[in-house]
Amino acid sequence: MTKYTIGVDFGTESGRAMLVDVADGREVAMAVYQYSHSVIDEVLPESGLHLEPDWALQDPEDYLRTFQNTVPAVLAQSGVDPADVIGLGVDFTACTMLPVKADGTPLCTLPEYRQKPHAWVKLWKHHSAQPEADIINATARKMGEGWLDRYGGKISSEWFFSKALQIANEAPEIYAAADRLLEAADWVVWQLTGVETRNSCTAGYKALWSKREGFPEKAYFAALNPLLENVIDEKMTRDIRPIGDKAGGLTEQAAKWTGLKPGTAVAIANVDAHVAVPATTVVESGRMVMIMGTSTCHMVLGKEEHLVPGICGYVEDGILPGLFGYEAGQSCVGDHFAWFTENCVPAAYEREAQSRGINIHQLLEEKAARLKPGESGLVALDWWNGNRSVLVDVDLTGMLIGMTLLTRPEEIYRALIEATAYGTRVIVEALEKNGVPVTELVACGGLPEKNKLLMQIYADVTGREFKVSASGQTPALGSAMFGAVAAGKAAGGYDSIYDAAPVMGRLKDETFKPNPAATKIYDQLFAEYLTLHDYFGRGENDVMKRLKKIKAEQIKA
Repeated sequence: MTKYTIGVDFGTESGRAMLVDVADGREVAMAVYQYSHSVIDEVLPESGLHLEPDWALQDPEDYLRTFQNTVPAVLAQSGVDPADVIGLGVDFTACTMLPVKADGTPLCTLPEYRQKPHAWVKLWKHHSAQPEADIINATARKMGEGWLDRYGGKISSEWFFSKALQIANEAPEIYAAADRLLEAADWVVWQLTGVETRNSCTAGYKALWSKREGFPEKAYFAALNPLLENVIDEKMTRDIRPIGDKAGGLTEQAAKWTGLKPGTAVAIANVDAHVAVPATTVVESGRMVMIMGTSTCHMVLGKEEHLVPGICGYVEDGILPGLFGYEAGQSCVGDHFAWFTENCVPAAYEREAQSRGINIHQLLEEKAARLKPGESGLVALDWWNGNRSVLVDVDLTGMLIGMTLLTRPEEIYRALIEATAYGTRVIVEALEKNGVPVTELVACGGLPEKNKLLMQIYADVTGREFKVSASGQTPALGSAMFGAVAAGKAAGGYDSIYDAAPVMGRLKDETFKPNPAATKIYDQLFAEYLTLHDYFGRGENDVMKRLKKIKAEQIKA
């Protein structure tokens, strides 16, 4: 009898469920739910309360609606008997966190907190906690906290304790009202199983936990803010569950939402990027997986422990058991290209795309592909949403240099693609320089599916061959694989992710190989990128931050 699992992938603007055949990873059905409130970054729903710059919130009820809409849809599409669905796995953007009551009720769903911004979910790209991140870093250096080195010497405003400290600093009443602070990934699993669990992936990469040392000491948290002294024991837990474990079974209520059977195995939560690694067949050291969408996350496994300045961190067993998982990232990739098409493309290009029945990205890709490397005379810095690695500075902003009155939209579009490729090369070289080998590059996510020019440019810029996931929804596939592991071999699944990966994971036959002539030109352009990268990013010229400060002052005036 054929058995199936479901992977539910929670992204930035939507959630999706995919029904997968356990025997071979075949994708049977998929459904997408667009969040009704999308990213809340200007005004709170209903109240109309205006948010300050760099806020990014979400409505947790959109996550429940994702289950309620997508899982029944894939069952209906496929005609699969729910009794043959043995497991369900979940992945999430991270760090996406929220304050809740002891029973799991989000504060923002309660009338008394509905108009309080800090009561809502803070999405991964909520960047207004940068002052708190600065305090966390400075305090750690002052107190000689050794864990800081695991995270490249600096943690981000996107991470858990930056956001928790912001709540404590700016809304202590919300902090006091919250019985629990937790990742949205763990919250949705709680809603499915009725059991609160904390996964080792987000705990390790986003909340300063390690398998060997646990969390930082209470004295450190007290130094940040006295309210945080007992944050682990009062608002969180020291019971961290490894990825691949079974969190529990579906409750009766969750079974009604989804149409699945009560008791169906639910896997411990995971991160959208990390769960994609085994789905691309990667279970060994040296093969870097890049999940490329609105942002890009770079992950590579290693057998040894190395300190790499400026990366997002490394976690033992963080991606796969038995290996160190190294993570770096770029916070603006797909968002980069979307910004350009939404704000900077002339009407004539829009009309041409419409008349030919293609979208504006396809038109720009076609036109940009006719250009030779270096032909535009442009170089860009890919910091439209700050820099995650290796500078770890959300206050950096984008830049484009070399424009003339003859510069065309496709030249700028290509320069933006090249900028993100240069950013990836910086990350790869930083890892290798510090003892973490990168022997192969594997891409997955929405961008590799949509833009072949982008993939060829990445190959040319890095001088490395790129392989591509065979799944257009690699995180959902990865979550389905972990759902099969949670169910276990006895139920028709697998006893470990190492068993599941070679059977359910897949790569395309098509690869992107570097063109030596193009790589030679890109080596020259990359040198120019590095000059700009260090000049504006390492403190020699802080004009970007000064401009951002002036902007903020004028907005408030």
